[in-house]
Amino acid sequence: MSILSKLKSNPKVKDFILLLLRPRRNPRPRLWVRLFVNPFVHKRGKESKIRRRSRIDVFPWNRFEIGRLTTIEDFCTVNNGSGDVILGDRVRIGIGSVVIGPITMGNGSGLGQHVFVAGFNHGFSDASKNSSIQPLDIRPVIIEDEAHIGANSVVLAGIRVGKRSQIGAGSVVTKDIPPFSVAVGNPARVIKQYNPETGKWEKSNNKKDL
Repeated sequence: MSILSKLKSNPKVKDFILLLLRPRRNPRPRLWVRLFVNPFVHKRGKESKIRRRSRIDVFPWNRFEIGRLTTIEDFCTVNNGSGDVILGDRVRIGIGSVVIGPITMGNGSGLGQHVFVAGFNHGFSDASKNSSIQPLDIRPVIIEDEAHIGANSVVLAGIRVGKRSQIGAGSVVTKDIPPFSVAVGNPARVIKQYNPETGKWEKSNNKKDL
């Protein structure tokens, strides 16, 4: 058994190490982790920007990668405690948005203002316990290349938003969105899809999405 496996299998040692990395009941890395560990663990592309008033709560045990020319605007919160956060090239995270891993955003994709995206739900299968202490239901979110999520939208865990799709402002995305689609509403429904034969965005023919 490796040293790392032994540490993980010992609850007391594991709790002590976690306490060194973050305060109790506060999913935020300690200052020494942010200053002296994360810069050497996580990858950041050239000309990328993280505005100073953003809260970047990332830990060294999961990946946090941002690509070239990617921007995280002011008042955003990014957290990789429950899974990797991988942002491709030319990604923009709008003001006030919340991004909680696991999530992957492809090149050229973006979130508008005050968008919430999380790759997990709190478990609640045991009704005798508070959901905050039950295991997380982790399901990665994938936002493909050049897809954009409108302001004030929510993308639930386990969702894939297809390439170059557009999600209207204020939408709640509860199921996968195909590539080259326009979806709006709560729950979000596909109302248009791009037709490569006509070169136009046309109304969806799927009655379930109307």
